[in-house]
Amino acid sequence: MSPLVAGLVQVGILVAALAVVYRPLGDYMARVFTTKGHLKAEKAIYRFARIDPRAEQKWSTYAYGVLGFSFVGIVFLYVIQRVQSVLPFNFDRGNVPEGMSFNTAISFVTNTNWQSYVPEAVMGHTVQMIGLTVQNFVSAAVGLAVAIALVRGFVRSQTDRLGNFWVDLVRGAIRILLPLAFIAAIVLIITGVTMSLKSGVDVDGQTIANAPVAGQEAIKELGTNGGGVLNANSAHPFENPNEWSNLIEIFLLLVIPVALTRTFGQLVGNKKQGYVLLGVMGVIWSAMLTVIWVAEANGLRPLEGKELRFGISGSALFANSTTGTSTGAINSLHDSFTGLGGGGTLLNMLFGEMTPGGVGTGLYSVLVMAIIAMFLAGLMVGRTPEYLGKKLGRKEVTAAAVSILAMPTVLLIGAGIAAILPSTQGALNNPGEHGLSEILYAYASASNNNGSAFAGITVTNDWFQSSLGLCMLFGRFIPIIAVLALAGSLAAQKKVPVTAGTLPTTGPLFATLLTGSIVLVAALTFVPALALGPIAEALL
Repeated sequence: MSPLVAGLVQVGILVAALAVVYRPLGDYMARVFTTKGHLKAEKAIYRFARIDPRAEQKWSTYAYGVLGFSFVGIVFLYVIQRVQSVLPFNFDRGNVPEGMSFNTAISFVTNTNWQSYVPEAVMGHTVQMIGLTVQNFVSAAVGLAVAIALVRGFVRSQTDRLGNFWVDLVRGAIRILLPLAFIAAIVLIITGVTMSLKSGVDVDGQTIANAPVAGQEAIKELGTNGGGVLNANSAHPFENPNEWSNLIEIFLLLVIPVALTRTFGQLVGNKKQGYVLLGVMGVIWSAMLTVIWVAEANGLRPLEGKELRFGISGSALFANSTTGTSTGAINSLHDSFTGLGGGGTLLNMLFGEMTPGGVGTGLYSVLVMAIIAMFLAGLMVGRTPEYLGKKLGRKEVTAAAVSILAMPTVLLIGAGIAAILPSTQGALNNPGEHGLSEILYAYASASNNNGSAFAGITVTNDWFQSSLGLCMLFGRFIPIIAVLALAGSLAAQKKVPVTAGTLPTTGPLFATLLTGSIVLVAALTFVPALALGPIAEALL
């Protein structure tokens, strides 16, 4: 079987697996967030935390819950890193430095999982398990909760209530992420992923770092987190030993964002609405996969930076999926990709990571872009735009604009300052166009809460630790606040009837408009920067 045919078979298996689980998982998640009953474990959490699960919240109260919970998570994660030396299973690994602790705490709480350190040399098992792994669950659950709150904004009418953040958070973690991650961890162990409390394993007289890998590997992919237990991430044979584990991990990082489009269709009472969003995501994902795959297959050194276990097709498929979501896990070195291939992974993030995006973040990001698309359509025909029975006036469009402008703002400011700092030259392994691409990629990854990197840039000095941490923080929470404000404004409206002038949002016209809007916004914002970096490198 030729490499091309083998790669196409992998894509076919992946798409078929996603199609099989699309309906049952999407419908199940819709039931999770609409049922009135509570599990015993959930009731125990509510009693312990003194939460009234029946109390619904305004958008501002919901936002305070998100911000407060995340702030506590950052403080807790920072503290346990700073006292790691007294924790069990630290294996003589000392306290994590202040700047690195700050960066890592923000990184994992914002679902970015950017790692400026070598995990097996810096982090003990206790910090990995009760700090990083826990955040892998709850940070994904936060994104899921915000997406559901936005959907409620479309569904509800003439109310100021969006649900209860604490209930949505607990249900997302306990009913969705925990059981799926448990099953995924067992499957990964069967494929050969390690699971051990030892610090290392002897192989041919050499000690190779080891850890409880399978448990974190499962949720790092399923929750679109991406932080590896080992420095080589999903290129390490203990994290990703063969072609089947590689395909399973790609499936895990795509499955919830894809199935959430079905959940959306169920919750708004029109499955076709979800199919349109899925189609837009699928078209862009497929187009970018083609670009990256073709670029790498025709490069001068096609296997540079790639694991022979996976080859070009498995590497391109993983790279496209991890940057099309907000995962950031890698099974190959993106810094070694061709100018066009590396530019493709960068462009995936610059689209706003909604193809299909992260857990929850992908859905609410594409819905924000749907509002922008309807606003543009309204400008063209000269009438007030509507989407799902809600009018899109000044407040709604302003909230949507703030959401989509937050990421480009912090990205370009951070990258621009870094590019002119004299110290940055010493942090780059490559000069010229590729060096600029390394800077752009780092700040795009942080601002989009992705976490992957062009590893040729060293980001351990105070400037990078602080600036990238702030990019992660603003890139995560400014859009969340804007999205919740948008949801509150939508919920306060009454439904408007469909008229002859209403643009249908379940057909190819709207799908084309939405796809064009995603591409247009990214092009207008980032083409000048891309032209100086990956585009110039590809042409040279």
